Amino acid sequence: MSDFNPVRLSDEQRIDWLRLIRTENVGPRTFRTLINQFGGAKRAIERLPELARRGGRALNVVSRDEAAREISAAAKLGVKYIGLGEIDYPPLLRETEDAPPLLAARGNIEALAKPAVALVGSRNASLAGTRLAAKLARELGEAGFIVVSGLARGIDSAAHRASLVTGTVAALAGGHDKPYPHEHVSLIEEMLAHGAAVSEMPLGWEPRARDFPRRNRIIAGIALGVVVVEAAERSGSLITARMALEANREVFAVPGSPADPRAGGTNQLLRRGATLVTSAADVIEVLAPMLGGNDIPPEMRETENASVAGNGNPAPADDDLRASLQSLLGTAPVSIDDLSRETKAPAGAIQIALLELELAGRIERHGGGLVSLITG
Repeated sequence: MSDFNPVRLSDEQRIDWLRLIRTENVGPRTFRTLINQFGGAKRAIERLPELARRGGRALNVVSRDEAAREISAAAKLGVKYIGLGEIDYPPLLRETEDAPPLLAARGNIEALAKPAVALVGSRNASLAGTRLAAKLARELGEAGFIVVSGLARGIDSAAHRASLVTGTVAALAGGHDKPYPHEHVSLIEEMLAHGAAVSEMPLGWEPRARDFPRRNRIIAGIALGVVVVEAAERSGSLITARMALEANREVFAVPGSPADPRAGGTNQLLRRGATLVTSAADVIEVLAPMLGGNDIPPEMRETENASVAGNGNPAPADDDLRASLQSLLGTAPVSIDDLSRETKAPAGAIQIALLELELAGRIERHGGGLVSLITG
């Protein structure tokens, strides 16, 4: 039996969550820290200006009206905002350290709860590569898996098209009204009956180069495993594979000719221990035992019901502690535990000081409880 105990956000809480995550310098990890420190988005929002000011800059918080307008405009497109911890949130993505607090989803939301396999690869795919991707996607769909990909040309779109009937999920790098490439708008519409499209970006957001790795972590997070069909040695698909490994997912790769640059990345993955794939059976053999009888894994809960130390109104950090932390930090990530040991400051004071510095744009959070200084 799963110990997942879902919550349901009220309309007001959903607006507060959107205000918080849309505010500058508040990413998924910062969002979680703020919720834990203050016991909810509403109180965190009230404290944001003061925290940023103590960190050394002014911060404009997204207004309630702005957030309400985004939710209303999204609803007209059939987009629903699902909070981390709600029943419709993709169960495996919920486990990841930097899961989007709010996921904007459109289509058959039930598809997000089903076991999924990500299938990614080159935009400039060979004919053999796209045919194999389609075959794998079709067979994985027939075996009961949802196929997840990134809507790109080449391998991604071949995988989506081959699994339209069984269900496919597209993770978008831009807003729901700005899919990339635009030529795949009709493909998204075809997906919605049995699958879905998801994004963490605001409506109207045109995807930039740095947004695609963010999208890739969602692809990797939703799936039990990632299959890379064709990828050059500097391909974005290798980023997805790395993120899959960081999220303790399985990584699979299709071997290719050493003479084909589109196989350089997949062959590299195989040298590093990825499971070799020549058919869907190779993937199913590895993933089937993981399903057990429990498709929803335990939740990493960071919600309005998160545990809060003290009364949800911790004391601000002092100037000396902030200065000490900045002097200890560099561009190489270090653990918060090490900072606590070095400064001998209470854990709560460390967290508040780091929040103040982060909201002021001075530090960056990384996975595994690591932080680093932002230079320049």
